[in-house]
Formats: sequence, structure tokens, C-alpha cells
Amino acid sequence: METNRNSQARTRSPGLERFLADVERRALIMAEIATSNREEALDLVQDSMIAFVTRYACKAETEWPPLFYRILQNRIRDWYRRSAVRNRWKGWLGFVDDESDPIQTAPDPRQATPETELRRDESRDAISTALGKLPLRQQQAFMLRIWEGLDVRDTAKAMGCSQGSVKTHLFRAMQTLRKQLQEYR
Repeated sequence: METNRNSQARTRSPGLERFLADVERRALIMAEIATSNREEALDLVQDSMIAFVTRYACKAETEWPPLFYRILQNRIRDWYRRSAVRNRWKGWLGFVDDESDPIQTAPDPRQATPETELRRDESRDAISTALGKLPLRQQQAFMLRIWEGLDVRDTAKAMGCSQGSVKTHLFRAMQTLRKQLQEYR
């Protein structure tokens, strides 16, 4: 009974709720870029949040970002592993996935001009595509350092590698992205 109360107290913490609300959207974007699938990304973020609250809600708030992103990155890596196996079987059995959703790709009618929206969409798609083409570790380093604003130490902790490795992956990611996105500068 006492364990159940501690669990409920952790989930009701205003600091914890604020933290999860703050990272939710960015974590979803990170997972969506990594998986190219919104539903899978939602599942990964939700699973990461549950695991985070279960294991680390009692830690100091300053430790939360690297711990949460470590869990998220591990979930993404696990998803890649499962997908690789699943895709091998689908290929072998002759299944083809066509998951293009016309609602997801429809333009937003609230924009002022079609040209503006087209430029935004092209830029956003180019960035998303370029990020999606990066090797996973470079993608993680970029998203955690640039997108999330974590420092090198916390990024290394989240990725489970050395600080030097984070710097190397980030440098390579930045070089690749600059080359691929030259026309959007």
C-alpha cells in the first residue's frame, strides 16, 4: 500500500508534470523524425514517459532531462532493431507498406499565401528529410544538443557515450546538414 502511495505522489508532483509537459512536444518530434511514423513516435514517447516516471521521478529535477532523453533514445534504438527484423520478414514474405496519409500531407488552409506555405513546407520537409538521413547517433547528438539545448555532459549521459563522442557526432551531423541544406540558407 505504501509503494502505491509513493507512486501516486510521484505522478502528482507539479514539477514532474511541468517537466513532462515541457518535453512532450519536442520528444515527439525527435521520435517522429527518427521513425518517420507519428503513431510509432507517440507510442515511443508515451512509453518513455511512463518508464521515466516509474524509475526516476524521485531524482533531482536537474537530473531529469538527460535521464528522460536516455530512455527515449534507448526506446528509439529498440524500435530500429525491431523494425529491421520486421522489415526483413515483410520483404521475405513479399509485403509492401504504403502508409502515405493524404490528410497528413494536405496543406494548412490558415496560411496567408500558397507560396509562403509551399516554401515553409519545402524547408520543413528538407530539414526533416536531412535529419532522417543522418546516422542514428548523429541524429541523436544533433537533436539533443541543438534541438533540446542539452549541454555536452548531459547529452553524453542521455546517449550513453563519452563527451568526445557527442562532439564528434554533432560535428559530423552539422557538416552533413550544411551540405544537404545549402540552398535553404
